[in-house]
Amino acid sequence: MVVLQLRFLLVPFLTSVMGAAQYMMQDAALMNYIDRRFLSLEKRLEKCNQDILDYVEEFRDFSKMVLSRLAGLNNYKAEVKSEVENLLTRIERAQRDIDYFGSVTDSNTCIEVHEDLVKQQLFEEAEEKKKLKLMLNASCDHMLAGIKSLKIVKKTGDKHGCWMKDPGKKHTKIYLLNGSVNNVILEFANIMTFMESNHTLKARRVTLPFAWEGTGHIIYQGFLFYHRYGSLNEIIKFNIQKRNITDQMLLPGAGRIPAYQLSPSTKIDLAIDEQGLWAIHAEPETGGNIVITKINHITMAVEHTWDTSCNSKDAEAAFMACNTLYVVYNFPSGGTSRIQCVYDVLDAVNTYEIPVLHFPKRQGSHSTIHYNPKEKQLFAWGDGSQIIYKLHTKQKV
Repeated sequence: MVVLQLRFLLVPFLTSVMGAAQYMMQDAALMNYIDRRFLSLEKRLEKCNQDILDYVEEFRDFSKMVLSRLAGLNNYKAEVKSEVENLLTRIERAQRDIDYFGSVTDSNTCIEVHEDLVKQQLFEEAEEKKKLKLMLNASCDHMLAGIKSLKIVKKTGDKHGCWMKDPGKKHTKIYLLNGSVNNVILEFANIMTFMESNHTLKARRVTLPFAWEGTGHIIYQGFLFYHRYGSLNEIIKFNIQKRNITDQMLLPGAGRIPAYQLSPSTKIDLAIDEQGLWAIHAEPETGGNIVITKINHITMAVEHTWDTSCNSKDAEAAFMACNTLYVVYNFPSGGTSRIQCVYDVLDAVNTYEIPVLHFPKRQGSHSTIHYNPKEKQLFAWGDGSQIIYKLHTKQKV
């Protein structure tokens, strides 16, 4: 009887236990299913985040590529505009020549037209000279008569380089640009700091966004003007204090051959005189003769160009002083540098009566010679030495 009662009690107990166990198994399976779904969702979210990052990176790369191509298009646009303007100028010259030769072959009536044309051309040339005299301060009336002495300030750096003061600023800072390809300027507080033996520790380093080519750079009014490395004829205007590029231009006709045969790394030599910024270069069309171009340093626009009679063969450097180009020649093996070709853009100097001017007390070559109109001195770089030449001047004839 007792056993029977126990059976009746155990049956519902076991039934309830088995039912609870079944429910627990179902809950565990449900939780396992939910966990798997959450893991799947997390993986999908991670993949979504990674895809978004990839898309953002691709968009950045695409934006950089578009900006780079837009910058290239702007350069091409400026180059095409410059070439078109140059072509228009040449067409105008050719048209005048055609009119002239046509008048020569005509009858007596045409001869009168030819005479009128000559008068018109003479009138236009006179007007052009008046404009040039207004543009270039005609009161600049001195010319180089001799190179009095030299001072070797220091010997530092490579064989090729450039050093200078800013003639357009009221400070005594010295700038050193070492090498024919580089992108670091060394700025010194004054010439005494520069002359100290361990000069690099006291120099302010200015890194350019693009390297320079050659040694024909110049600093003027707080800006560095230089030929950009790797470009044919791009001139960069760089703000030294703010450390950014403020403007650039393409110099028509330049960059195809060296400006000077003995300084082949310099395709464009920039210069400063009393009138501002100039560019000195050579062109194949002129037979290797040197071409000088007046540049507005504010707008970076070409103001006028002159084809000179000075040849780049055996030339090592040149500089501008008071509207006049002075070309320095040497021997390929090195020797005494000499000025034996002079070109005045206003024809105020009788270049045929100027004697050959020799650089004193030094055998060697120069990679750079720049005129400082403020101090009336030449800052030169010769075989790794930084040199100052004092000048003797006289009134133009």
